[in-house]
Amino acid sequence: MDLELQFFIGQIIVGLTIGSYLALIALGYTMVYGIVELINFAHGDLFAFGFFISLTIFTAINPPRPLDVVGLLTILPLIFVITMLLTGGLNTLIDRVAYKPLRNAPKLAPLLTAVGVSFALEAIYAIWVGANQVPYPNYFPRIDILRQWFGLDTAIQLTTKDLFLFGVTIPLMIGLNFFIERTKIGKAMRASAQDREAAAMMGINVNRIIATTFFIGGALAGAAGLVWGLYINSGRFLMGFEAGLMAFTSAVLGGIGNIRGAVLGAFIIGMIKSMSDFYFEPSWTRVMIFGILILLLVFRPSGILGSTQSIEKI
Repeated sequence: MDLELQFFIGQIIVGLTIGSYLALIALGYTMVYGIVELINFAHGDLFAFGFFISLTIFTAINPPRPLDVVGLLTILPLIFVITMLLTGGLNTLIDRVAYKPLRNAPKLAPLLTAVGVSFALEAIYAIWVGANQVPYPNYFPRIDILRQWFGLDTAIQLTTKDLFLFGVTIPLMIGLNFFIERTKIGKAMRASAQDREAAAMMGINVNRIIATTFFIGGALAGAAGLVWGLYINSGRFLMGFEAGLMAFTSAVLGGIGNIRGAVLGAFIIGMIKSMSDFYFEPSWTRVMIFGILILLLVFRPSGILGSTQSIEKI
């Protein structure tokens, strides 16, 4: 296979990995917006919380590095569950304390509150772990599949970590789609997104549905933080800001309030970032991402799949 083509395929894999974790974060943005029309700017910091709290749990358990088969089948799923529960719980607490009292206030008030919560969380992280880069031990084994398993001499990098990332994020996204489409709570979420007052008159506890939405969104962001730690093995207290910004951009690009749009936007952003970093100067990557976003919104303000096709029409 031509070397240039191998490099190109390698960058596609990188783009898919970036899009995978961005999609988990973007889903939380778009779900909350679909129901309460709030841009939760603190959502990216829940991704960082998932990183730090999972690292804390790993440190407390102190398993072998990398994890053996028993650890991969027992310890890792347990830490995933605990991390998602804690991150989802934190997001629900934020909603109850900071957003719920402002449910009927002018939209600027909860928006500014979300910005304030984001800054507060980042300050807490700086106190908690410090301002320097935080190493995340290599708990997940990294094996070059094409070289070590198949003996191929190729420039394409496909590792067990890549498969792990896809194996976590894709089922979570499919599971969320099934949950919203097929379950009773999912139908209540769609009804609340369409008309909260009508849903309440039909006997739906809208506040509980909103809390559930915050919990699910936070849990997905926490899973993304854990996956990032195991995949990248490094982070810092401001990591949620950039990831949250890219995830929010993904949601807007695909169509804010649209579940499938958030996933599509995340993978597009991942591909743009991967190709730009490799074929152009990495310093121009953000310029390209936001330039494409601006051009798209000029000609299609509702995003690729349309923001009107929100959670209630999934």
